[in-house]
Amino acid sequence: MKIGILKTDTVRPEWVAEFGEYPDMFERLLLSENPALEFQTWDVEAGELPIDLDAADGFIITGSKSSAYDQKEWIRALENFIQRIHASRRKLIGICFGHQVIAKALGAIVDKSPKGWGCGIQTYQLKDAELAADGIGEDLRLIASHQDQVMTVPAGAVVIATSDHCNNAGFRIDDHILTFQGHPEFIPDYSREIMHFRREMIGESRVATGLASLDSEQHQGARVARWMLDFLSSNRA
Repeated sequence: MKIGILKTDTVRPEWVAEFGEYPDMFERLLLSENPALEFQTWDVEAGELPIDLDAADGFIITGSKSSAYDQKEWIRALENFIQRIHASRRKLIGICFGHQVIAKALGAIVDKSPKGWGCGIQTYQLKDAELAADGIGEDLRLIASHQDQVMTVPAGAVVIATSDHCNNAGFRIDDHILTFQGHPEFIPDYSREIMHFRREMIGESRVATGLASLDSEQHQGARVARWMLDFLSSNRA
């Protein structure tokens, strides 16, 4: 299976040696579940997008420091690509910014949340019986780093994860779109770096809680990786 990664941000240069760029994070996560996978990356910020929707078996939109509602040409081009994917029912996964920009491209509302930042490991309640059937439980714990949220979901979308902080923490549209607000590709050390760097922006109390969660909770990125690969390989109607 070949997976296309749509890169929508760049890791800070001082962190790249240890953590890699965002496509590297996804590749490490998914290859740990299936070493036979192939990948191709398009740098969407630099104006790159697949011309052929069959260039990969499915696409993943990464997280980004940009907001889905920013007036940037590359974001509008990405929205057009998402609309093409949706119309053709090709496989598409969105993570954090990817989750948000898919929602916006398909007519939903994305905005800054009055609830403030979500950071560290967040616990979501699964609303999708198929995902919860993996036997691990109905709670999903993922590293998060966001202030924007999907306020409404697109037509035809079914919410698959929710929490008190983030009502629409993931959704599915039929058999071809799957999104999560949390970051399965992040690791705790990277989350720590982000929280320390954004400490003033996030707020001291929220950062303290987020840092503590990395020690007290178990990140379930590998669990979501298995869901992602099952989704990309399935033909569920």
